[in-house]
Amino acid sequence: MLRLAFRMLRHRPGSAVATLLALAAGAMILTAMGVLVESGVRSVPPPGRYAAADIIVARPDVTVSSRDLDGSPQTSTIALPEGGTVPVSLAAQIRALPSVDRVVVDLTVPVFVAGGFVEGHGWASAGLSPYTLQEGNPPGRDDEIVADARLGLAPGATVDVVVGGDPLRLRVSGVATGPAPAVFLTDARAAALSARPGAIAVFGTPSPAALARLAGPDLRVYAGEDRGRALRSADGAARDLLIVAGTGFGGYVVLLVVFVVAGTVGLSVRHRRRELALLRAIAATPGQARRLLVAEAVWVGAAAAALGTPAGLLAARWVHGSLVSRGFVPASLPMSPGLVAAAAVALLTVVSAALAALLAGRRITRVRPTQALGEAAVEPARGGRVRLVSGVVVLAGAATSSAFTVAAGGQTALAAATGMLYLCTAAVALLAPWINTFAAGVWSHVFRTAPGRLAVANLRANARGSAAVVTALVLAVGFGGSVWFVQDNLERGTVSQSAAGLRADRALVAPGGLPAAAADEVRKLPGVRAATGLSHTNVLVTLMGEPATAPAQVVDPAGLAGTMDLRVTEGRLDALAADTMAVSSMRAGTHGWHAGSRARIRLGDGTPVTLTVAAVYDRGLGFGDFTLSRATVAGHTAMATDEAILIRTDPAGAGAPGTSGAPGSAPADVDAALARIAARYPGGRVTAASQLTARVGNDLAVSAWLNRLLIGVMVGYAALAAANVMVMAALSRRRELALLRLVGVTRRQAARMVRAEQAGLLGTALLLGAAIAAVTLIAVVKALTGSLLPYVPPLGWALVLGGTAVLALVTTIVPIGRLLRAPLMENIGQRE
Repeated sequence: MLRLAFRMLRHRPGSAVATLLALAAGAMILTAMGVLVESGVRSVPPPGRYAAADIIVARPDVTVSSRDLDGSPQTSTIALPEGGTVPVSLAAQIRALPSVDRVVVDLTVPVFVAGGFVEGHGWASAGLSPYTLQEGNPPGRDDEIVADARLGLAPGATVDVVVGGDPLRLRVSGVATGPAPAVFLTDARAAALSARPGAIAVFGTPSPAALARLAGPDLRVYAGEDRGRALRSADGAARDLLIVAGTGFGGYVVLLVVFVVAGTVGLSVRHRRRELALLRAIAATPGQARRLLVAEAVWVGAAAAALGTPAGLLAARWVHGSLVSRGFVPASLPMSPGLVAAAAVALLTVVSAALAALLAGRRITRVRPTQALGEAAVEPARGGRVRLVSGVVVLAGAATSSAFTVAAGGQTALAAATGMLYLCTAAVALLAPWINTFAAGVWSHVFRTAPGRLAVANLRANARGSAAVVTALVLAVGFGGSVWFVQDNLERGTVSQSAAGLRADRALVAPGGLPAAAADEVRKLPGVRAATGLSHTNVLVTLMGEPATAPAQVVDPAGLAGTMDLRVTEGRLDALAADTMAVSSMRAGTHGWHAGSRARIRLGDGTPVTLTVAAVYDRGLGFGDFTLSRATVAGHTAMATDEAILIRTDPAGAGAPGTSGAPGSAPADVDAALARIAARYPGGRVTAASQLTARVGNDLAVSAWLNRLLIGVMVGYAALAAANVMVMAALSRRRELALLRLVGVTRRQAARMVRAEQAGLLGTALLLGAAIAAVTLIAVVKALTGSLLPYVPPLGWALVLGGTAVLALVTTIVPIGRLLRAPLMENIGQRE
């Protein structure tokens, strides 16, 4: 059967090439995504500064237990955004175990030195890597440090550092080399500066079971090659990014490929109904006909895998290089060769092609031999009863999902929006024959000329055959008009909310952070109305049984209402304290919280807390889903400092920093006093508060690159699928056009008929696709901003609608024009 299928494919290059393109493009995208996932899963971080230790006890992640929809228990693990801590008292218990030679508590504190942050440790931790002392001596006093040689410091030199926001001047007692830049303090100074022991290093060979019992369920015990997993490093975050991006985007692409391959293969099989009818008429059994179709699909799928998977491996290398250059992934994280991903995608490609062929040929292979040629002569205008019922059910599900998504709020609406988009597209694909018949009736009132009436008759007669064309166009418009513009609305909403909600006119910033006392000092200056210390962290919340990270801003509640307007809808911001929090309306709607609700969350280091919701606010995009008091996160964040101090001067001081004397400008003594405070901190400066909003926009634009890349691939594949299907549909009309020419239709009339048909199909698809895109976009924007009016760049809509129209016309008019110019007798004898 494979041999016969191969011979038949050689005589039908048109549909075979179209199917090959669809499958190969899908295989390339899926292979690239699979390589990202495989790289994240298989990458084992090096032990780094724990290389000399035998065992590491740490808490880099947290496991959350919940119940599935069917009531069965499930667990999910998520990395702690601030890194977990271990109890210092555990070190003494481990020392008491047999075969333990030495135990070192690894204390970590961020130190700003030489223009950047490095990790600071107690000198006892230097032996974990090990770090080798090249010059000088270990730190003997609290004002001494040992610096890594890469920092360019020499023994005896003094250096200005910032620890916990406090500027210090320390003496370099020695220079060491190790796996990464770091500085070492005395153990006593490190213990005084850091309340966050990150790990306990064990030297010796204690019983793993005994260690596990002491550690308990919340801590992890790492040995051998797994020691690197205890490190909270950029590699770990990058691995998570690769896995999440690859699996999430790959899942959407799989669904998209299913739509495309099913439509392409189905259209190819319908175009061969004469050939299949002849096989049935000469006594071929339904099973033989189906095996022939599957065998052909296997050949095409194998060829597509052979082309698509190597291209996907190359694309993965390009994506990796781009991720590295933009800072998403460190260069130290290697890419997997991708052999497992390529093999899995190749198998998936062949299987999906075979299943699509099997489903597409099920009807024509089931008819009786005496009916086969009759079935092939005139294709039924509509689909079967099963297709109609399935389409109605899916349409009902799409309508219900649309109503729920638009009415719902928060993360629930965001999660449902994509499902709604696929349900709507699936409903169109199933009901396309009936949609085309109805549209033909509508277009009959528009197309009044003879070619127009002939076009309407063709639309009615070929309603089922045009289903794949309409589905492909709806897919392109639906994805292009919704998913692509979500990122625009996210960026616009974030920047606009940040700008509108910022009441401060100045900001005091320092790259090494600012201590809590700095905000108090600024607040006492004459001419300063309010000052708020600001930093950022992440918290963990449970959504539908799965843990997830959410952005949070940490503020000093004193004077908060004077420096930012979060647009509070419930409660009061002045009630913010150590045991309360404020949440965005999107987050509150997701979890059903209101002012006064008791909510259980985890701080960035995994510590569970139960807080009272003091206020609910609308500007969550610009200021984060959570607003926490500085007292709430004290001791639970790696950076126990303020990133900036927001300052609002008196009504006469709303001008730009540095101006004086002019109406509306700040008094010179206020700016001078702020400048003197900023000068105490390395790199400290006073800037316009609006520059913080500009920085938010720049940071968001960088992070949006990956989203735009992934979305662009999806939209591009949908457009390729639409072009592919329309070229196939156009080239399959050789005999029809030749017959029309033979009965007296001129070439111009035939071309006008085809243009009218295409205008009817295009108009129907644009209306349906635009409606689906609008509902999806409205649902997402309402969840993000609370507004029912999404922002759509005029040029964006012009590109989506105009690009789809040009694509449809070019992929139809050009092939049809070529067919009309060919000799009539050449086309009348062609099969496709």
